[in-house]
Formats: sequence, C-alpha cells, structure tokens
Amino acid sequence: MVDATYYAPQGGLPPQTDLLTDRAIVTEAYTVIPRGVLSDIVTSVLPEWTGTRAWILNRPVAGGSTTFAQMIVEVSPGGGADHPEPQEQVQGFVFVTQGALTVTIGNETRILTEGGFAYAPAGSTWSAHNAAERTAVFVWIRKRYEPIAGHVPAPVFGNEQDIEPSAMPGTDGRWRTTRMLDPNDLAYDMHCNVVTFEPGASIPFAETHVMEHGLLMLEGKAVYHLNGDWVEVQAGDYLSLRAFCPQACYAGGPSNFRYLLYKDVNRQITL
Repeated sequence: MVDATYYAPQGGLPPQTDLLTDRAIVTEAYTVIPRGVLSDIVTSVLPEWTGTRAWILNRPVAGGSTTFAQMIVEVSPGGGADHPEPQEQVQGFVFVTQGALTVTIGNETRILTEGGFAYAPAGSTWSAHNAAERTAVFVWIRKRYEPIAGHVPAPVFGNEQDIEPSAMPGTDGRWRTTRMLDPNDLAYDMHCNVVTFEPGASIPFAETHVMEHGLLMLEGKAVYHLNGDWVEVQAGDYLSLRAFCPQACYAGGPSNFRYLLYKDVNRQITL
C-alpha cells in the first residue's frame, strides 16, 4: 500500500487585499488552471445531483482539447445522484480525493475512500451518493465511448493505493505509473493513471504525441515544460494539454510529485 495524500479544493473567496495576478493561462497548446482560482463563484450546479457543486476544469471547446470533460465534484452529506450521467453514449471514471463516496454500477456497490476509483461503461446504470458525515470530493472524467467490434468494457472498482505501480525504464522506480484501467485491453478507449515522481526525477524529453491529457496535481510540486514555456505547478493545479503539445517536467520536492492523468488511447484516427 502506498503512502499517499490527495489535494481537494475548499472553495471560499480570496480576501479583497489579495493581488489578482495568478498563474492561470490559456494558450493554443495548453491550459493552466491553478488551485487558487477554484473559488465559490466559479462552481457549477449539475441538474442530476443534489447537495452538490462542481468545478468544471475541461470541456470540448474550439481550439482546445476535444475528447473529454473533467471536473472536481463536491458532495455534501446526504447528497448525490441516482442517475449521474445524462448521455447514454458517455462513459465515466470517478476518483475520490476526500471523504467517502458510495458508488453502485449495475448490481455492485462499493464505498470508495480516498484513492478509490470506479469506471462506469457507457450505457450502464450507476449512481453515486455521500452516505458519510464528511463532505466527499471526487474527480469525474467523462468521455463519449468509441465502440469497436469484439470488445466490451466492464465496470471497474479499486483503490490506487492497492495497485503495484510500474516503474518507467531506466529510472530505478523514481518515475512510476499506477494504471487503474487495463492498458492492454482494447475495450477501454481511455487510460486513467496516477503518475508519481520522486524529488528530482523528470520526464527527460519533450513528449509530443497524439493523446490529449488532463492532469490534476494530487501532491507536491514540479516545473513543467509545455510547448517551449516553463510553468510551475503544485497540488491542486490542473493542466489540459492538446494533442501534440510538447511536455516534460522536473519534480521539485520535498515530497513526491503525483498527479491523476487522463489520456485517449486505443482507437484509429477518424477522418
């Protein structure tokens, strides 16, 4: 079991005495949403949910990423949804960062604590509720499923702390990836991973690839190199990276640098 912490936004508003200058930026290749802008006044209400508010971090927009939506959802005790997903063609992945969330997919119910996750295939019947006394916070990734013949995804439950991470080659385990959906199963057209860097570890080249990325920083801090720009990030920040955005990073310490990663995979390019 790994030693892990997870950042969760607390809302509120900055004081009137604060400067408005921040690290938020939108470019043609990437978007940075720092944790300081996740205030009360930028939350959204989701009509399918009760006792809930959400910080929507990513949605398909012109000139931006196109394959997914991602949000941080805060559910008060007693809140939740009997039918969270309004679109039958859309799959969902939830990852808990605070409290506990009771998730039912089909006939299976699990209580997800911090680090717990669930994958609901497109068209499945699922629900999510907070039956505990503490506010629950989770990350919700939504993607329209791209079916292929002979492959049908199954629901998945788990906790990333119970999964043995895979070390990246040549790093002595100082850069490792915890894969929560089977990367070898073509039924899944997205990957959701927790990536861990020990202090000083790095991505040693500018990755430039077709996958879009959503990265929510869970722990620590780092410096990212994005399309030629150096960007500092810390726990609670969010990056949306377009296809082919060059990307690399150095982990800053003193703790591990960890983030939740989304990327689209396993499908031919539609022309």
